Amino acid sequence: MRTKHSFATKGTCSQQINFELEDGKIYNVSFMGGCNGNLKAIGKLVEGKDAKDISDLLRGNLCGMRGTSCADQLSKAIDAAL
Repeated sequence: MRTKHSFATKGTCSQQINFELEDGKIYNVSFMGGCNGNLKAIGKLVEGKDAKDISDLLRGNLCGMRGTSCADQLSKAIDAAL
């Protein structure tokens, strides 16, 4: 069964990440706010992939001097959900 998750981001242009998990896989990733095209692309690239692998891959990705990024925030969201 898929479980729905929402995560309030910190330090990014996006304010929230929504996604679903099923059997350790990630689905339907969407970001509220942020760079629309780039964030849609992240959602497409991670669709159906192993959530832990995606978290490990995206963790530490930075956007400028912010100390985080939307991708890094997705890794935090996945970690919190798992």
